[in-house]
Amino acid sequence: MKQVMIVRTDIKMGKGKIAAQCCHAAIGAYKQADKEKIRKWENEAYAKVVLKVPSVHDLFMLRERARAKGVAYYLVTDAGRTQLPQSTITVLGLGPDEDDVIDEITGDLKLL
Repeated sequence: MKQVMIVRTDIKMGKGKIAAQCCHAAIGAYKQADKEKIRKWENEAYAKVVLKVPSVHDLFMLRERARAKGVAYYLVTDAGRTQLPQSTITVLGLGPDEDDVIDEITGDLKLL
């Protein structure tokens, strides 16, 4: 079981901003996840992985793949209070879900 956060690399975000956006994605996807999957994930190691994509288009494509497989997801839209314009889409959170299911969606992505 794992949870994955996928960060856009085509926008300028500092390390702290990326961390905050990943936290939003993790919590948002967690709230959408199946309670049994959450329970199983919590009884394991709470695995979390941060990956990267080059564009917002990639996030949308991954979201659709997750939706088709029934994986919980959350797309973070920035409020525009600091580094980014309002409504900038920054990170996609997936899961928690089974490793093999998440890997079918994100297996070709690289670590951030």
